[in-house]
Amino acid sequence: MAAERLQFHEMGLDDRLLKAVADLGWSQPTLIQEKAIPLALEGKDLLARARTGSGKTAAYAVPVIQRILASKQSVREQDVRALILVPTKELGQQVQAMIRQLAAFCSRDVRVADVTGKTDLSAQRPLLMEKPDVVVGTPSRVLAHLAAQNLVLHSSLEMLVVDEADLLFSFGFEADLKSLLCHLPKIYQSFLMSATFTEDVQALKELLLHNPVVLKLQGSQLPDSSQLQQYSIKCEEEDKFLLVYTLLKLRLVQGKTLVFVGTVDRSYRLKLFMEQFGIPACVLNSELPVQSRCHIITQFNQGFYDYIIATDEQSLANPAAAPPAGKGKKKRSSERAGKSKDKEFGVSRGVDFQNVANVLNFDFPLTVESYIHRVGRTARADHPGTALSLVSHTELALLAEVEEALAGDNADSVLKPYTFRMEEIEGFRYRCRDAMRSVTKQAVREARLKEIKQELLNSEKLKTYFEDNPRDLQLLRHDKDLHPAVIKPHLRNVPEYLVPETLKGCVNPLSARRRRKTALRSKPAGVVRSSFKKNLGGKNPLKSFQYSGARSSRS
Repeated sequence: MAAERLQFHEMGLDDRLLKAVADLGWSQPTLIQEKAIPLALEGKDLLARARTGSGKTAAYAVPVIQRILASKQSVREQDVRALILVPTKELGQQVQAMIRQLAAFCSRDVRVADVTGKTDLSAQRPLLMEKPDVVVGTPSRVLAHLAAQNLVLHSSLEMLVVDEADLLFSFGFEADLKSLLCHLPKIYQSFLMSATFTEDVQALKELLLHNPVVLKLQGSQLPDSSQLQQYSIKCEEEDKFLLVYTLLKLRLVQGKTLVFVGTVDRSYRLKLFMEQFGIPACVLNSELPVQSRCHIITQFNQGFYDYIIATDEQSLANPAAAPPAGKGKKKRSSERAGKSKDKEFGVSRGVDFQNVANVLNFDFPLTVESYIHRVGRTARADHPGTALSLVSHTELALLAEVEEALAGDNADSVLKPYTFRMEEIEGFRYRCRDAMRSVTKQAVREARLKEIKQELLNSEKLKTYFEDNPRDLQLLRHDKDLHPAVIKPHLRNVPEYLVPETLKGCVNPLSARRRRKTALRSKPAGVVRSSFKKNLGGKNPLKSFQYSGARSSRS
């Protein structure tokens, strides 16, 4: 008989913390929380590896808050007691939000400051002069505040947390982190949280931890096939756009979806293409201001829109990686066009996209790690999810590399080839070509410039006006049409004669929007329909396009 799980109320936590946990709806701790919290409360250093979406943030945030509350029973002096280092600004804001939620009933005793933003150091100085109990920041930002003497840690710091530890060195923070250690006291408790145990994590372990307890709480790095369905479709470059049109316009893929592309230009190209058909989506990349990026993620999590086109830029995840063959010059010239990238940007790692039903790899990731972290945005906690990768002939070697790595990790995790019946959707090809004629290089450049100008304006509004008028924040959306390309109204509708016979009984394109609104009104918030498996008369619409024979090549 399996041993009973340890519950939050059995961990000796403060009543205010338990009340916050109950308000968050956490009936019982996840595995990482059950194992890590008691050890952390005993004062032990921890090196924890757990799958993305397993609750690692709360696993260190709960003991950090508990220890601060315990300290203040004896010492009332206000000091910085905990430092949380993160690799990206998006993760920094997310960590701050989680700590504030957990400290909702003790907010006077536990104050947190996030210093990851691009604001001038002088603007953040008053916040740090108040000596918040917890400081969240990237290593470079924290080091800058230490150098400016806005922050003092050597006399008061009790806890150091490094979240997503395996990313810190790859984001170029090695030198900053080593310099930062000189400003810390000799004795403090440390937590390293990571999804993988890389050589960089081992190096950090030697630097930061003292006789740590090592928790390895995952077998594979992705859930098994009972929770995560992984598919690949081998297709040509033009077919990728045709497939995205078919899957989204006919609503064969349903629920909140993250679409990953490889470059910023590519994201705007796909957004403009989708606009031609009236499919709203917002773009998320390193050129947008951090305030806008975090607001986009928040609104996506709140259900404002279903599709985000996220740019998983390899140059940020792995600076040494070379661009794909034949694309180097174009990429460099586009970057010279004046767009400044944020080197502390990252959405395929750490960021908690909530209730994501699908991950669609429009461009296949360049490394196994990138694939794992992209796909890890869905099937989080106990929720099901689907990953679909569109693979061109130039990406077949990358697909083989990922399949080999996953097969060695967990045989159930191998991508299943999805043999798509392309002849069924040939009728849509001319519409896609018509739309692509409007998505010119000039249109992409204009869209990129317009979007960044608009988001810079939004970011200023987010930083000032919306602080005093939070309700008006709901009115700001990021999935509006950019319209630099010529919009052809007839493309927004799907004529019934073009719908494949196999879908006539379960798809009515003219009433899709009306049906969707009705479904949203009838469903409680947070309910996500399973991707690829909507029960329409017992049929799976996507299955209609699959057959068991060998894929016939398109002439």
